[in-house]
Amino acid sequence: MSRDDGLVQRRNVSRELGEGVSKDPGDYDEKKATEREEDFQDCDSKETRLTLMEEVFLLGLQDKEGYTSFWNDCISSGLRGCIITELGIRGRIELEKAGMRRRSLLNRKVLLTNDTPTGDVLLDEALKLMKETDPPETVGNWIEYLSGETWNPLKLRYQLKNVRERLAKNLVEKGILTTEKQNFVLFDMTTHPLMDSVTKARLVKKVQDAVLTKWINDPHRMDKRLLSLICLAHASDVLENAFVRLNDDDYEVATRRVRELFELDFEAESMKPNTNEIMWAVFVFFIK
Repeated sequence: MSRDDGLVQRRNVSRELGEGVSKDPGDYDEKKATEREEDFQDCDSKETRLTLMEEVFLLGLQDKEGYTSFWNDCISSGLRGCIITELGIRGRIELEKAGMRRRSLLNRKVLLTNDTPTGDVLLDEALKLMKETDPPETVGNWIEYLSGETWNPLKLRYQLKNVRERLAKNLVEKGILTTEKQNFVLFDMTTHPLMDSVTKARLVKKVQDAVLTKWINDPHRMDKRLLSLICLAHASDVLENAFVRLNDDDYEVATRRVRELFELDFEAESMKPNTNEIMWAVFVFFIK
């Protein structure tokens, strides 16, 4: 995409999304990233806790209209990738050992390590399906099964249905969205416009800062959830929504740094110490 095309696209998206958030510089405060559930529970209690699915969905939501773009055919599989990643970060699943021949991430099976419910209905539904599946499946297979993108009729029972609607209802319960009915001439549609603009503004600023003022040129020093958010938002084709109101120079820097992330050798990155192989396997799936 040329610079001019990028500017036109940002202006168009900007009109769709309504008022946004400006970027304020800040000092970087590095926090230790962990894979355990208790660290997720220890998030700042002053902020509404959101799952990766909810954050990606919120980035893709058109604020006033209350729904995601009809033309976005990536967000469905992207949200399933969020589910797999979240379960990996929370320590519920892991990849089987690579073995002496060092099999690739997408050729290794997903193993259940902890079947304790997470408290999130969608995550727990996926966790239950994995627990009941024998033999285990790969990360790529699970994303496709949960999305319903399989030719095997025996695997259709794994599909998670109405994911976006269920995420919207979760966000309504958290006071971030509201519920309305809109008439589209031929049919009525339930929509969920943004009600709490502060939470979304905070989310957008977090993404902007991650690739600008708080950029760390080493993915292993980034918080795993934040790195996952950036990569999965990009895979879901909603990351651009966080950049639409950046000035031209910052936009160029932000998009270049995202490209740098996706130019990494994810297989090699997954072999480094203190990393999360599930997370990297999901990234590999979306760039294969």
